Amino acid sequence: MTFLMVNLNSQAARMDMVDVSNNNGYMSTAEYVSMRNEFGVKAVTVKISEGGTYRDPYAASNIANVQAAGMYINGYHFAHYATKAQAIAEADFAGRTAKAAGLPVGAVLATDVEAEEQNCQSKATNDRNNAAFMKEIQKFCYRADIYTSGSWANNKMTIKGKTGWIAGYPFVPAGKQWYTNNNAWQWSGSAHFRISYGGFDVSQLYTDYYTAGQKSTVKPTDPDAVKANNNTFKPSTSAKWVKETKTYTLKAAVKLRTGASTSSSVVAILPAGTTVKTDQAIIQGGYRWVRQPRFNGYGYLATGPASNTLEYVNSGVTHMYYTVKPGDSWWSIAQRNGLSMTTLANQNGKTIYTTIYPGQRLVVR
Repeated sequence: MTFLMVNLNSQAARMDMVDVSNNNGYMSTAEYVSMRNEFGVKAVTVKISEGGTYRDPYAASNIANVQAAGMYINGYHFAHYATKAQAIAEADFAGRTAKAAGLPVGAVLATDVEAEEQNCQSKATNDRNNAAFMKEIQKFCYRADIYTSGSWANNKMTIKGKTGWIAGYPFVPAGKQWYTNNNAWQWSGSAHFRISYGGFDVSQLYTDYYTAGQKSTVKPTDPDAVKANNNTFKPSTSAKWVKETKTYTLKAAVKLRTGASTSSSVVAILPAGTTVKTDQAIIQGGYRWVRQPRFNGYGYLATGPASNTLEYVNSGVTHMYYTVKPGDSWWSIAQRNGLSMTTLANQNGKTIYTTIYPGQRLVVR
């Protein structure tokens, strides 16, 4: 079992907050409980939206499962605005999307400022645009903040006092503390937890900004619910399964169950857009069921009635590509798409030390 695959030191070992996005896939309540109990994580900030059209398909399930795990929940919007009008429009889009996904009143909805659009602006312009976004987002009864890199905080915008969630690597040198004047410092983008897949961004909190204002909405974990989520899901002994290794993308929200029956307990509701990898299939109870290998056994979902076995899914995964532009880096492209640099490089068969060139196409989703 692998816990944290990062080089911890005494200062950076504190993990108060983790942020997740579509890059991490579906995250169950049990996975969040593990983060909380084994590593002391108290808050999770989830990607809500990007630009003016993209809604993170896992936002709603992440929000519900984080709260079920008894943790504080916040959100962030990946910004692409270059003007004040665009900033206000993106804030309206982010606020509406967050409301629809269930982000509670009083949570932080930060603007993630690090895209090429902001890189081309002056500090004064970025300050004006960020202020417009943050003022507008408060109309939705969310608290505002800015999420950006250490270099951008110093050169591309003004971060005053106890404002800002700052990402800065590598780890803190001995005897120094970075960004202690800010709300939070993200010190790693590649942490790995025992029962979760993929790399995670982890942060240390210096204020209570990301945990205050929503105490009444965070409910203690129901022990029975956690126990149910941690059950080992076993296939029915009477089922006649056939080997079928496939990857599906859900067309609609589908219930993931503990067995291949509509009477089986629901583990989670997987939202539309979820990618599901399966290893076996069966026709049972009038439905075509598939089996999903999970960290603690198996989950089961119907792909549709036996007469139309792909009603709820698309077979195969369509990748989204990004064309490298002058000035791009592994860091800027990864952050723009909710990935860690290592994940982005690995899914393109490269390392973060490989040079990328303008015109090169990279798989980002």
